[in-house]
Amino acid sequence: MEVAVTLLNHPRTRHRRLGVVAACAGLLAALLTAVPAAATPDPGDGPAAEHQVSQEARARAAEAIADGEIPGQDEIVHSDNIEHLTNIPKDVLPGINSDLAFQGRYAFAGNYDGFRIFDIADPRAPKTVAQVLCPGSQNDISVSGDLLFLSTDSSRSDSSCNSTTQPATEKSSWEGMKIFDISDKRNPKYVAAVETACGSHTHTLVPERRNVYVYVSSYSPNATYPDCQPPHDGISVIKVPRKAPERAAVVNFPVLFPGEGPDGGGNPGSPTNPGVSKTTGCHDITVLPEKDLAAGACMGDGILFSIEDPANPRVIDRVQDNVNFAFWHSATFNQKANKVVFTDELGGGGAATCNAEIGPNRGADGIYDIVGKGDKRKLVFRSYYKIPRHQAATENCVAHNGSLIPVKGKDLMVQAWYQGGVSVWDFTDSSNPKEIAYFERGPLSTTGLVVGGAWSAYYYNGHIYSNDIAKGFDVLKISDRRTDPAKRVRLDELNVQTQPDYFD
Repeated sequence: MEVAVTLLNHPRTRHRRLGVVAACAGLLAALLTAVPAAATPDPGDGPAAEHQVSQEARARAAEAIADGEIPGQDEIVHSDNIEHLTNIPKDVLPGINSDLAFQGRYAFAGNYDGFRIFDIADPRAPKTVAQVLCPGSQNDISVSGDLLFLSTDSSRSDSSCNSTTQPATEKSSWEGMKIFDISDKRNPKYVAAVETACGSHTHTLVPERRNVYVYVSSYSPNATYPDCQPPHDGISVIKVPRKAPERAAVVNFPVLFPGEGPDGGGNPGSPTNPGVSKTTGCHDITVLPEKDLAAGACMGDGILFSIEDPANPRVIDRVQDNVNFAFWHSATFNQKANKVVFTDELGGGGAATCNAEIGPNRGADGIYDIVGKGDKRKLVFRSYYKIPRHQAATENCVAHNGSLIPVKGKDLMVQAWYQGGVSVWDFTDSSNPKEIAYFERGPLSTTGLVVGGAWSAYYYNGHIYSNDIAKGFDVLKISDRRTDPAKRVRLDELNVQTQPDYFD
């Protein structure tokens, strides 16, 4: 099949006994103090660089591989109920692979250099339909109808797809949302750009018949950044007319963390709460449109809010975990909307935190029940979930992007853990979550820490799709009596941060 490679210019408008924990103590000590101040706690948009680890860590990793405690370098292992159907390596886009979205027979894969469209009609043999070169981290991606949305959270010379990097201290620099027409999947067309305060690290769609509202999450303001001034304690709301996307514009900036002074009213972070990120915006938001609900993972805070009026979201409840959460990263509702899973991206996705030293409660998922009704609803903590397989000191590993597996009466989730791989787990009992399947590769390196692994792992129409930072696009099939009923659920479109009512 002929593949379109496009450069677009916007027209200016297992349990393991691995003993590697002490070896990474120095790295962790630096990481835990440095992360809250970092500008972007996800892997950067430069080429992957190997970070040295101690000689002891290298020796322990080699010993663990020899003993079979962890897979060998690049070796694939998985539970008996998971089948690895295929892997599609990177092609013309060499950057970091990021998020995924789905529509009909197509999967849309973000990459820091642009995005790629796959035809997944045959999940065992996906075919590349188009690759679009449009640099700008993270290129967080979603789709709705004929529109594709792409986040830019790196300071660029302009809004075009041939822009270059430029300091955020320069007023002319651009960051924000890009919008494409994908009515022809082989030939996406760049149709609009909207600049937003502090850029767009991630975004979330609230689709309506005539318009699409976009919640833009961004953070880490600085007094030296003309377009990213503190306090930055809210989100940008963009309204995109479906029939005239070129008229897309910011229509509101609701303040989610009101407070006096230059820092707003969110979590103050260190030194008040050591090792916790200061809240200066949100990292990710998940909406449940059928319930008019949203959950926000906002650096040092988790929030539950109403989106009954999508242009004016309103906070219902707010929680903090200043003991075990360093950076509130993402959120997932269960189908009944009486639970939220929040993730803690300890170390920003670039550190080895899946080990005995860090333990089971940090860099993990936090499971919260939603108790009460209406504006009196509260988030009540129940337990943590973390993969039960220790990783080497050369493997970045922490909780990251996942989705529900739709089975009535059960709360099942598939989730990416960077080099910890892909985990399928059950949180039907909020206080006793447990893993039921997994897939992972051995470390990219046994001599240093190289950032890689699964960025996103999502369930869509009978299969699990994962975008691996370094290795490419993976397709998995799970065969298990607990998850098999989900095969009967078919969707026309899936943006995981816009959770559907699977059984409507």
